[in-house]
Amino acid sequence: MGDRKERDRGCGREARCALALALPLIAGCAVGPDYAAPEPELPDVWHMELSRGLDGAEGDLRTWWKALDDPILDSLIARASAGSLDLRVAYARVMEARAQRGVARGQWFPGLDANGSYTRGRTTESLAQLQQPPSRDFDRADLGLDASWELDVFGRIRRSTESADASLLASVEDYRDVLVILYADVATTYVEVRSLQQRLRYAVSNAESQRGTLQLTRDRNEAGLAGDLDVRQAELNLARTEASIPLLESQLGQAIHALGVLLGAEPAALYEVLGPQAPIPSVPEAVAVGIPANLMRQRPDVRSAERQLAAQTAQIGVATADLYPRFSLVGSFAFDALDAAELFSSGSTRGGIGPTVQWNIFDGGRIRNNIRVEDARTEQALARYEQTVLAALQDVEDALVGYTRELERRDTLARSVVAAQESAKLVMTLYRTGLTNFQNVLDMERSLFQQQDQLAESEGLVVQNLVRLYRVLGGGWDPTALPMPSEPAMASQP
Repeated sequence: MGDRKERDRGCGREARCALALALPLIAGCAVGPDYAAPEPELPDVWHMELSRGLDGAEGDLRTWWKALDDPILDSLIARASAGSLDLRVAYARVMEARAQRGVARGQWFPGLDANGSYTRGRTTESLAQLQQPPSRDFDRADLGLDASWELDVFGRIRRSTESADASLLASVEDYRDVLVILYADVATTYVEVRSLQQRLRYAVSNAESQRGTLQLTRDRNEAGLAGDLDVRQAELNLARTEASIPLLESQLGQAIHALGVLLGAEPAALYEVLGPQAPIPSVPEAVAVGIPANLMRQRPDVRSAERQLAAQTAQIGVATADLYPRFSLVGSFAFDALDAAELFSSGSTRGGIGPTVQWNIFDGGRIRNNIRVEDARTEQALARYEQTVLAALQDVEDALVGYTRELERRDTLARSVVAAQESAKLVMTLYRTGLTNFQNVLDMERSLFQQQDQLAESEGLVVQNLVRLYRVLGGGWDPTALPMPSEPAMASQP
């Protein structure tokens, strides 16, 4: 028993000595480039002059749909947050990245393997004579533990962990980008539904008015005050208007179906909610668009591209570490006996601990070419990041132009509708009194329907362009909130 205690104390001293030698190696350097976030040159202001309804103040874009003041839209956004299948996919990708980070961080810790074996065998007669008493049959039992701990002298594990951390944050930004796109798609499709309903109302109203005109021409024809041509032209005008109604109803049904799928529901699930007609949401009087520099911290796709660049840069260090020796601390302890009954006796123990080194002296250029591969991938990631920034700037400039110009078009169409309505009333009065021909009536009825239809379409486009502006500004997620329910807070990007 005393010998066993002495051996245990000796093994403990060896382990402490090996650990003391290993600690200075663990605190080594990390090879490869240290990442620094790029700082792209951005304009101070938007090229598109911020005129009516826009200003350069920094607004709160987290719940931009509240500015449209539509309770039904608010409820649809909430349902999309809970039921969207696109969000489920993005969530699963974050979980995948978290697990990958766990794999990378697990390399910091020692590995411990248990092993055991039992053998029932027979040896030769000559060897059996050496045993007392002589016997050809024997038992062999072995039970133990093997441990290995890589010492991260040149930063291979650190760079690998750094890459995994950045990849996780990139996946969180991708999740937020899905939120931005989802909310914008829900709002855009909802506005399309309301716009189609408005166009449908105009079509039905004009068809009803044109039926009255047709009846008037028939009455006048029977009284000998109008020819058959007036009746046929009135029938043509009515049929053309009525033919637009099924097309609008088809487009309306498709928009409702698309909205249902966006919410993760059946295509026909929203007919009860959206069936009753409601007006197109109105836009706020002022929209704060901020400055170009805000895109770097607000657009999730830009933030994701930057994190992907950081993750790829760290991979250069992972590849470079293969040029240098890899140090490990290994140890083992086992019970080993020729008789299973004596397996756990004091004389059946064996073990050891000590450092090992592995260094690839020659590999035909494989390691250096792998480093070049990671360098090239990093250049690609940098170019993708810069392209993402430029695309973000273009998106905003395009959205600003589209929103402001559509506002002007809507106002012009509103004036044209008023003029067309007054003209239609006047020309009908003149026709009844015989002071104008029927062609003028037909022209004004067609013009009124066309202007009203274009106005309803433009009113929808104004709101849709505003939604697009909110989307390209990166609105729809809260940087201070968790990336998703029940998720632990993530570290902020450097």
